[in-house]
Amino acid sequence: MSTAGKVIKCKAAVAWEPNKPVVMEEIEVAPPQENEVRIKIVATSVCHSDLYHLFESMHPEGFPTVLGHEGAGIVESVGSGVTEFQPGDKVIPLFLCQCRQCRFCKSPRTNQCEAAWTRIRQEIMASVESRFTCRGKRVLQFMGTSTFSEYTVINQIAVTKINPAAPLDKVCLLGCGICTGYGAAVNTAKVEPGSTCAVFGLGAVGLAAVMGCKDAGAERILAVDINSQKAEKAKAFGATDFVNPKDHNIPINQVLAEMTNGGVDYSLECVGKVEVMRTALESCMEAWGVSVIVGWTDMYDIAIRPSHLICGRTWKGSMFGGFKSKDGVAQMVKAYMDKKLMVDEFITHNMTLDQINNAIDLMKDCKCIRTVMSVSPQ
Repeated sequence: MSTAGKVIKCKAAVAWEPNKPVVMEEIEVAPPQENEVRIKIVATSVCHSDLYHLFESMHPEGFPTVLGHEGAGIVESVGSGVTEFQPGDKVIPLFLCQCRQCRFCKSPRTNQCEAAWTRIRQEIMASVESRFTCRGKRVLQFMGTSTFSEYTVINQIAVTKINPAAPLDKVCLLGCGICTGYGAAVNTAKVEPGSTCAVFGLGAVGLAAVMGCKDAGAERILAVDINSQKAEKAKAFGATDFVNPKDHNIPINQVLAEMTNGGVDYSLECVGKVEVMRTALESCMEAWGVSVIVGWTDMYDIAIRPSHLICGRTWKGSMFGGFKSKDGVAQMVKAYMDKKLMVDEFITHNMTLDQINNAIDLMKDCKCIRTVMSVSPQ
């Protein structure tokens, strides 16, 4: 029986309040409105940004919400005005939209989209509109995606169609972490062949940054993390050296300077801590080094001395790896299907959506790279 045009009742993991376990609930998902697509989520994974909202920023207006923004699924139905998608299409939801019409989308200088600045309230990390209700209450859609649900509704400018042969339980990871890290190296830092790089933080984003540095032709890639158990994984993605700051009694930027004759050419901070952002900047070559902030936080200010930049360093930020989302994700799926991109190697655990709190605990305790959860059968 067709569900098009009808309210769908389905399972979703609802975060009713911050710093508490999410709860599996039956929610109501309204039909897609104009320019919207309703998607059956097949697979999703936990990203640190989900934990940031739940355990760190904890904005009181950001709850109740359905988290999840790294997922993949199949179009169930479309609203009026939608011409790019049809039921049955395999798609990846996007937390960063691409309308292709605004001055940002038309500019090669940015991957931002003006529509994103009005669709998403950044302080609560949720879309202005929501098609979810539960127990008679409106439930927010985290980053406009909410992939911890069997069904979700998303504006067509925040969805990309992918190769129908792509395995959704693998390419779901391209909705955030892998593109974010890989693109930060390739698109934002613009790592050059023969260069020396340092990547701080070896979660999925950091490992993807290592992979990006390798694919860009870096000669030496120093992977930095306080967990020495990540050394082997980092080298599998292309790192030439592993450095644990805890193994040294001098600041890590000094350690890296000694190892690289004055500092690396490129440094990428993939942790989301302001102290590490400064250290990453100080670790790159004073005369020409480029340091990129990749890790997300909006809770603290950061302070540096002007002399850290005046001699020639460049300090940049990277959102979603600099990829224009619709185009970039489709390209990354193609690279994976052409066996030019590692994706499967990021997956350390497989679970079901019912086990969402276990998956969150694994991420919180730094015991996984990515946990992929099956949500709905294809």
